[in-house]
Amino acid sequence: MKSSALIRLVPVLTGAVLLSAPATAPYAGPAAPAQSAPPPVLAGYWEYTTRALGQGDTETKCVRPSEINRFFGGLSTRRWQCTYPVRQVGDGNARFEGVCEDRKGRRVNVRLTGTYQPESFTFRGGAQLARGTPYIPASITARRLAAQCPAGAEYF
Repeated sequence: MKSSALIRLVPVLTGAVLLSAPATAPYAGPAAPAQSAPPPVLAGYWEYTTRALGQGDTETKCVRPSEINRFFGGLSTRRWQCTYPVRQVGDGNARFEGVCEDRKGRRVNVRLTGTYQPESFTFRGGAQLARGTPYIPASITARRLAAQCPAGAEYF
């Protein structure tokens, strides 16, 4: 791939990676069994924005209670499958480190850290497109718009 084409793909790849990371393990909270731990964020109608290299993308989705762990663990997409060997969530802080891979076998390292509350979260970090290269700064912010989803809302 030519370098100019790769440069044009960077914001797209970074945004997709930040939206792509289904958690590999459910939220277990600090020193609490998975069955009794409350989810880190609430179900409902959410808006989330990703930013990379000065470009942003905002989407809204309805998130069911059964989808909270997947949603909070990194907002998955159909394009990227991610695993997070490092997933630390508790006391309003979260840290994720892992690898995302698309259907063509392209792999991207991802690091995210941030804070969360039941109705919002902000993660900052980046994506490393090739081993040994710097991480490209990126962020994701999300906020719950409503407990109930409007008619016709897209589900997560």
